[in-house]
Amino acid sequence: MKRKAFKKPFLWLVLAFAFSGATLFAQSDNTLFNHADDSRIFVAGQINLIHQQHPSFFAKYTGENSLKPEREKATSRLLTLYTGFQISKSIEVLFDVESTGGRGLSDALGLAGFTNLDVVRNPSLGTSPYIGRAIFHQTFAIGRESVPADRNFLSLATEKAEKRVEIYLGKFSTVDFFDTNSVGSDSHLQFMNWTVDNNGAYDYAADTRGYTWGAVVEYESRSWGLRFGEALMPRVANGIDMDWNIRHARAENVELDIRPVVFKDHPTTLRFLSYVNHANMGSYREAIDGFLAGRDPVPDIEAHRMQGRLKYGFGFNAEQSLPADTRVYGRLGWNDGRNESFAYTEVDRHAAVGGDIAGKRWHRKNDRVGIATVFNAISGDHHRYLQLGGKGFLLGDGSLNYGLEKIVEFYYTARVARGVYVSLDLQHINNPGYNRDRGPVFVPGLRVHLDF
Repeated sequence: MKRKAFKKPFLWLVLAFAFSGATLFAQSDNTLFNHADDSRIFVAGQINLIHQQHPSFFAKYTGENSLKPEREKATSRLLTLYTGFQISKSIEVLFDVESTGGRGLSDALGLAGFTNLDVVRNPSLGTSPYIGRAIFHQTFAIGRESVPADRNFLSLATEKAEKRVEIYLGKFSTVDFFDTNSVGSDSHLQFMNWTVDNNGAYDYAADTRGYTWGAVVEYESRSWGLRFGEALMPRVANGIDMDWNIRHARAENVELDIRPVVFKDHPTTLRFLSYVNHANMGSYREAIDGFLAGRDPVPDIEAHRMQGRLKYGFGFNAEQSLPADTRVYGRLGWNDGRNESFAYTEVDRHAAVGGDIAGKRWHRKNDRVGIATVFNAISGDHHRYLQLGGKGFLLGDGSLNYGLEKIVEFYYTARVARGVYVSLDLQHINNPGYNRDRGPVFVPGLRVHLDF
């Protein structure tokens, strides 16, 4: 596929906003330009460039949706302009514009745990800028005690009531709020793999680019928090257009955070997640039966879609701070696996564990090194569907000798200058796409990240 030219006007727009905001901002070591904490206007930006490749690997056969076994390389780019305006101390509006370019290995096909979270799963969408987030955000204080808060693209306040209710309305990414984790959620500075940065079994509401429209309401206190979100689902699996008829297509998400005191001065967070998706989904079992009965020439889940079908699942997410600038995390995920994977990736069972260490001990306090291990699996119906030659929106080797997809990822991120980070990344994948007849695959990567 011919790579499209980089959209220079958008880059100039990012830089122009960054430079124009520089005079408003106070000292910050993490960005190229200074950012103020007391300005009503928030302007920031980032550029994330990821290059990955893999050598040739063993494959008994290769299908239309397989990771290509020949040596391959690909580069992706993601540019984001973050803006916000505080209407009052409790009300603000947030607006982000993004542009994506380049591509992923095999156009992001053939892996449940794909190697690059920045990749848009439909490269034909092109590089034209689009609205990533458009959010109305209001905070209601409960009580007078306050706590410090990080000023970022989702909230501009630097201080919030310890007990509060926050409401978000508009366009956002579901995982802006749900299943977050300080160790394994940031593809700009940490891990890159889809199922390291997110719970693979969490088929969260999203369009092809990872965004949806909806509302999130959350209650926060010092020791626990609870949030609920209602969001739109795409019209078709991995689709860019959302279904606005919420009577038969929508997603409910609920998550409980508990922050017990386990080790003094070393925070512990436990998150319990549940979700239900309603959408025009196909049934794996019906697609299998249609093929075996001779009604369909190949198993075709799209031919067995029905509006209003459900997919439900659960997730657990834990992180623990330890001495010597060390953190560990883990995730578990499960969904029913009866109806088709629809919005995120083709995973029905998920387990991950990992950790990171800051570079203070080797006199590089702004560097970080991390390692994680992931196990992905699918349901019996999902497995049988792929074995008979069916295709999902990511997987389909034409056959399947089933095995767990096992991933190990290692990264080292170095801050080479203020606001400039370079990362080396290595991923090892056993049974890509759950197939023992293919792989293993080594995927080295290089990332350059700029924060304005």
